[in-house]
Amino acid sequence: MPTPFDNTVRAIAIALTAALLSGCGERSAPAASPPTGTKAAAGFVNKVWTVRESPGVAAGTLYVFLSEGTLVITSPHSRPALGKWTYDQKTLTMIEDGIPYKVEILSLTADEFRILSHNPGGALEIALVPAPQS
Repeated sequence: MPTPFDNTVRAIAIALTAALLSGCGERSAPAASPPTGTKAAAGFVNKVWTVRESPGVAAGTLYVFLSEGTLVITSPHSRPALGKWTYDQKTLTMIEDGIPYKVEILSLTADEFRILSHNPGGALEIALVPAPQS
């Protein structure tokens, strides 16, 4: 059962995602085009995903892959982090703290997004599911 803190973190992630998607603020240049391969990537883009299980990522951590290439990651145990992501020729790359990680998409359905991230410390499997809407 979600705690009040879990609900607060989820609400912040959803609000941040909505603000970024709405394009709040003025832009001096046109919006970046979506990362390549959007047809294949469309199944996980602009959705709030939560970690169901992973040996190295806390359950409940939220991931959002915004269409313009921003990656939002937040959990009840850490501050929200912004990174980048790209998708090119079936290769997903997540960039956190300036470090790019190649990521294999193991499965992608409406109910599950399972990835294998090739981090410097080794490969890490992450099973994500759509975050519940409150």
